[in-house]
Amino acid sequence: MGDGMLSQEEIDALLKGTADENKESEEVIEPTAVDTEMYVDSFEQDTLGEIGNISFGSSATALSSLLNQKVEITTPTVSIIDRQNLKNEFPHPYVAIEVEYTEGFTGATNLLVIKQTDAAIIADLMLGGDGTNPDATLGEIQLSAVQEAMNQIMGSAATSMSTIFNKRVDISPPSIGLMDLNVGKGEETINSQELLVKISFRLTIGNLIDSNIMQLVPLEFAKELVHELMNPSVKEQAAATEMMEAPKTQPEPGKPLQSAGQPMPSASSEQKQPLMQVNRQQASAAVQQPAVNVQPASFASFEPAPLQEHEARNLNMLLDIPLQVTVELGRTSKSVKDILDLSAGSIIELDKLAGEPVDILVNSRLIAKGEVVVIEENFGVRITDILSQSDRLKNLN
Repeated sequence: MGDGMLSQEEIDALLKGTADENKESEEVIEPTAVDTEMYVDSFEQDTLGEIGNISFGSSATALSSLLNQKVEITTPTVSIIDRQNLKNEFPHPYVAIEVEYTEGFTGATNLLVIKQTDAAIIADLMLGGDGTNPDATLGEIQLSAVQEAMNQIMGSAATSMSTIFNKRVDISPPSIGLMDLNVGKGEETINSQELLVKISFRLTIGNLIDSNIMQLVPLEFAKELVHELMNPSVKEQAAATEMMEAPKTQPEPGKPLQSAGQPMPSASSEQKQPLMQVNRQQASAAVQQPAVNVQPASFASFEPAPLQEHEARNLNMLLDIPLQVTVELGRTSKSVKDILDLSAGSIIELDKLAGEPVDILVNSRLIAKGEVVVIEENFGVRITDILSQSDRLKNLN
């Protein structure tokens, strides 16, 4: 229009253009989920799940003894996640525990992720609570308690992996940190690779927790685990079959180790077979070896001479005397300053390694060794090694 005013058509066109611009600015491109089958096929997924099942199955036993609760870690599911999609994969505040393999898989890392609410319950149980009213604020003491629990889990898992892969597997002490990706906290703890394998397990602890614990490993490391399990080296094959095969012939340089009359299976023929099937073939090969004529060994009798009547009478007089039985987990020495610095939540390191048998003392004298067991709601000790009767009587003097 000539008077400088806009026509209705021009006004509508301007409004339409502004609305289109606002619509375009509001559109957000959501990251698409990664197709797991593109990177790990169903066989590799099953193998990784089975490795996790075996490794964390023993970890559940260790954690159960630590928390005095029934613990189950089951039902692994394997998926691929992209770093661009981390916020969707981990929408809640979490606790991340990272360990590095120092032997067996040098340079590889392993990350365990659990919800902060679950970590708070574990910390409360570790610190003597019942887990029903945990402190939601994870302070330094609570994080140290969770770190120790995860150390037990990863230590047991590493021991199981040593058995699975027939070689020593060791890990570094775990490092722990809080992770809340919605506020940009803790993303640096996750491996820098674009694609990661997430192995998610169902975690149940008594009636307190029914959640998930997730294991994150780089895609390359996950594939290395599958390849090494299905294609063990000659050295690892020999270690796996040494206990069940007949005497072996000395191998020629450059050739695989062979048993007497039984060739070692090649790596290519085992590539798509589960570990249990490989073990069954090795056991079958051992059974097919020529039978060996074994004669039972005969030993001289070491039964003690029967007691004289007066000796038996004297011994019976001693049998009703009450004695103080003590089970000793370990010992340590502390200065007066160290004792005064102790507070609730302090950890005292003993002179025994985890898993070592405990000492059973009678009147402060060592008579046996054993392992701690749980009988309903009480602790008990199963005797694994005991001194002879004469040695026990000498120690009681």
